[in-house]
Amino acid sequence: MGCAGFTCSKHSLCALNILYVMVSLLMIGIAAWGKWFGLVSSFQVVGGIIGVGVFLFFVALTGLIGAMKHHQVLLFFYMIILFMVFIVQFSVSSACLAINREQQDHLLEVGWNNSKSTQRDVEKSLNCCGFKHVDPNSTCDAACFSNNFCSPCADQIQEHAGDILRFVGGIGLFFSFTEILGVWLTYRYRNQKDPRANPSAFL
Repeated sequence: MGCAGFTCSKHSLCALNILYVMVSLLMIGIAAWGKWFGLVSSFQVVGGIIGVGVFLFFVALTGLIGAMKHHQVLLFFYMIILFMVFIVQFSVSSACLAINREQQDHLLEVGWNNSKSTQRDVEKSLNCCGFKHVDPNSTCDAACFSNNFCSPCADQIQEHAGDILRFVGGIGLFFSFTEILGVWLTYRYRNQKDPRANPSAFL
């Protein structure tokens, strides 16, 4: 029974970390693809996504190596890091789901004003100019600008922002629960004795 429990915990932890590795590689790949094909020109956005992907990859790799070798130190650090990631992700996901329309509008405007490259990406993809009003003296990458038939971007952004926030919040909440599952599995697995090792050894 002890051997079966040990093997089950090991395989579950390995499977969870392989999932995290795949998600991290997907994040890095999508960000690089978006930058390569010019869908996203903001280096900060691409760099941020790739940074999160690389961080997740190394955390997952730590958990995977720790699970495969039943390495106490690696499993301990993995458990602590995963728990901290859970707290941050759960808080952010809850905030995304709880944000009201007024706060949403304010955050969108702040984000718009802080990044010129993001403004260009949005104007190009949504075919709009400016946030709340169109300035004919400014430059705009949207196709409609040359025809003087552009509408502000705020309405179009706000139309989809609520759905996006709910989607991101829901996905984040789902992954935060897989993280707390990972913490519990790591704690359980770490305190189990390896049946192949010396039965009198402390693990």
